[in-house]
Parts: sequence; C-alpha cells; structure tokens
Amino acid sequence: MGVDALSEWRPRSNPWLIAMAVMLGTFMEVLDTSVANVALPHIAGNLSASVDESTWVLTSYLVSNAIILPASGWLGRFFGRTRFLLVCIGIFTASSVLCGAAESLGMLIVARIIQGVGGGALQPIAQAVLLESFPPRKRGIAMGVYGIGVVVAPIVGPTLGGWITDNYSWRWIFYINLPVGILAALMVRAFVEDPPYITRAARGTIDYIGFGLMAVWIGTLQIILDKGQEDDWFAAPWIRWFALVSAVAFVAFVARQLVTREPLVDLRIFRNRNFALGTMLIAVVGLVLYGTTAMLPQFLQTLLGYPALDSGLAVSPRGFGSIVAMVFVGRAVGIIDSRLLLAIGFGLVAVSSFMLGDINLNIGMVSVVVPNIINGLALGFLFVPLTTVAMGTLRPEQIGNATGIYNLMRNLGGSFGISAVTTLLARKAQVHQAMLAAHVTPYDPATQGWLARVTAALALKVGPVAAAQQALGLLYATVVKQATLLAFVDTFRLLGFLCLVCIPSVFLLRKARAAGSVALH
Repeated sequence: MGVDALSEWRPRSNPWLIAMAVMLGTFMEVLDTSVANVALPHIAGNLSASVDESTWVLTSYLVSNAIILPASGWLGRFFGRTRFLLVCIGIFTASSVLCGAAESLGMLIVARIIQGVGGGALQPIAQAVLLESFPPRKRGIAMGVYGIGVVVAPIVGPTLGGWITDNYSWRWIFYINLPVGILAALMVRAFVEDPPYITRAARGTIDYIGFGLMAVWIGTLQIILDKGQEDDWFAAPWIRWFALVSAVAFVAFVARQLVTREPLVDLRIFRNRNFALGTMLIAVVGLVLYGTTAMLPQFLQTLLGYPALDSGLAVSPRGFGSIVAMVFVGRAVGIIDSRLLLAIGFGLVAVSSFMLGDINLNIGMVSVVVPNIINGLALGFLFVPLTTVAMGTLRPEQIGNATGIYNLMRNLGGSFGISAVTTLLARKAQVHQAMLAAHVTPYDPATQGWLARVTAALALKVGPVAAAQQALGLLYATVVKQATLLAFVDTFRLLGFLCLVCIPSVFLLRKARAAGSVALH
C-alpha cells in the first residue's frame, strides 16, 4: 500500500467517538500519576509504614510507566494497536483493584508496578490514534481534546485525591478506576481500529537486549530523580553508582538501537528537525508544569497554612484556563502560525511565573488564582501547537514510535522539574536563612526592639524567663519562614526566565504546512 493510500485512510467510526474512547483511558492514567500524592500519609499510617517508605508507591509506578513509554510504538505494531490498547486498559484496571485491596506496603508497590506497565502505553497510543483518526486540518482540535486530559488531570488529581481520602478512604482513589476502565475498554472495542500500516506490518521479534538496557537506564534515572534530594544527591554513594549505571546503559541502548535491524525505539526519527526540537520543548513544558504543580500546594500549606483541599482548589483554576485555551487554539492551529502560538504560550508562562515570584506572606487567594489561570491559558497555547508541529512532518507509520518518545520526554521533564524545584527550595532556603541570620544580632536595633515587644507581650502569660526563650524561638521561626518564602520567589522567577529562553527556539521549527496537508517525505 502506497504512502498516498495510507495518508488517505480514515476509520469507519466517527473520530469523536474514537477520541472519547481513548481519552477515558488516558485521563484515568494521567490522573493516577498525581492522585495518590496527597494520600501518602494515610497510606503510610494504614499500612504501618513510614512516610519515606510510602513514597515508593509513587516511584514504583513512575519507573515502570517510564520504561514502557518509549517501547509503546513497537509493542503496538507487534500485537496490533487496538489489541494492545485493550490489554493495557485491562492491566491498568485490574491492578487498580489490587492497589485498593493491598494489605501491606509490599503488595501495594507490586500492584503499582503492574499498574505502571499497563498505564505506560495509554498516553502515546491515545495520541497516535487521535492523530491518525482525524484529518490533518482537524488535528489541532484533536490535540486540544487530548491536551485537556493530559494537562488538566495532574491539576485535578491532588484535589480529587484529597477529597476522596478525607471523605471515604485512600483505597477508593484506586477503586474508582474500575468502572472507568470497563467503560473505556468497551468503547475501544466498539470504535477503535488499526490502520493498514499497523495490521499489515511485519511483526518481527522483540529486541530483548535493547529492552533490558532501556529498563536499566530509565529505571535508575527515575529513582535518582525521585530520591536524590532525600540523600543529598551525589554525596550518597548509591546515587553515584546509579548515575554511572544509568549513563553506561543509556550509551549502550543508543548504540544498540542504531545498529540493530529491528530497533525497539527508532532513534533515527530525531533527524526530523521539528520532532527533535518539539521533543526538547515538551520536556521544558513538562518541567514547568510539574514543577509549578509541586511548588504551589507546598507554598500554600507550609507558609500560608491552607488545608490540603483549599490548596488544591486554589491551584485548580489552571485547569479551567487550559480548557478555554485548548478549545480556542485547537481551532486556530492551521490558521495562525503555530510558532507564533508557541511564542505566546511561553511568554504567558513566563508572565505567570514572574507574578508568582512576587508572592509574600500576606497575599490572598486571588493572588494565586490569577497567575494560575494565566498559566493554564499558556499551557493550552503550548501543548496543542507543539504536538501538532512536532508530529506534523512525520510519515503516518512513524507516529506510533514518535508519540512514545514524545510522551517519555514530557514525563522525564516533569520528573526533572519536581526534583529541581525540590532541591532549589531546600538549598536556596539555607542560603537565605544564612543571609538573614547574619542581620539578626543582639546589636541590631530592629531585632532588639522586636524581641523587647514580643517578650513583654508573652511575659504577661508565661513569665519573663519563659517569655524571653519563646521570643527567641518565634524570631528563629520568622527567619526560617522568610527564608523559605524567598526560596519560593527565586524558584518561580527561575522558571520564568527558562520560559523566556525558549521563545527564540520556537522559530527554529519549520513553518507548518497549510491546513489539510501534511508532509509525508
């Protein structure tokens, strides 16, 4: 079958029914990457584990998920994409039930590993199915629908997880996947079909060596990113060893994929400039999205004293901004130059980051909600045109492989973002605390006056001796709080500068073809 025939293939079912079918599974999977975060203390208490041990509930899922992502294109070709998608939904749904029924931390971690295996392929397969099911002129709208699931789910996740945990049990954050998974499987079975270049592709054999090397380098890298700050990064011998193993396995994996006749992941696709640049930029988007999502609830809860549910509600308007932007941008792609849309998107993210960089301890919720809405609008301007441009110059049979790599880089960017902001907050808080403490001395008039006033107020309740000690404790707590605030300010501004740096690079992308045509060279 020629390239023209392949490019003209259209599914028998309505593309919007196909979109609904694949998006159910994708939303469920993306939601599960963040919904368990706020439930960790409850999980640890219920299963008699420490909070540090319970973080393996997140890490185990992310590691197995990341290993499957880049191989999803090959696995879809080998088993047939529709059949593989059904199996993944089944594995994910069944393992969700096992997670909810877990009676020990070990059982829960094993179930989460299996869940990650099933969930890893759901995102790239959904993206590939949507790109193939919609004609080129409507791919922007399709990516808008897909983007709503991928961008909004991590924002809704913590709020939904907190509400379910507070009102029912942490087990229901997993049990809730059962009806959604069954419905998704029934819809996929009814509406999704394989295109000719999938059903007629030579099956080949799996590259076991390549898969093993990929599992090692991605798994060790993910564990380093998740646990690095806890163990002071390269000061810990195990991190140095893991980093060495990851680097060696990565080099060996790349070499293996370039020389083998049937690579598990076709890295030659990076010769396409749009895909290579788009993959780099989506990693930055993932870094900013997940980094900001990790920081804001922490700021609201630790410094402003918001309860978990309220902090989630303060962040959730970002999702509404994303939905509005994706509906608009999905229609604008093909009419307005995608590079201009991307430049606007990175500019808006920078604006929202700088607005959050002006936070203080006296702000109201509006000062958090407005930058979040702008941030959500920005993500809509980024996600839809970036995906469309990155995939738009690829041949149809390359899309399955490309979406696996593309989604892996977004997730790895998110892992880097969470690790980076966690480390920056800890290190910069120490630096600012040392600087502030240098000015808080017995010889500083402002310090002397503050201590005198607080001591006098406390002395009426606890006596002069205890009042003096408590006043010093309050002074130290104030210094720590201000230092932590300055660390948040620095980190938000750094994310803003990173987005500004990305703006010139979007103009290195090739200009998108006119609507209705896609490069197939």
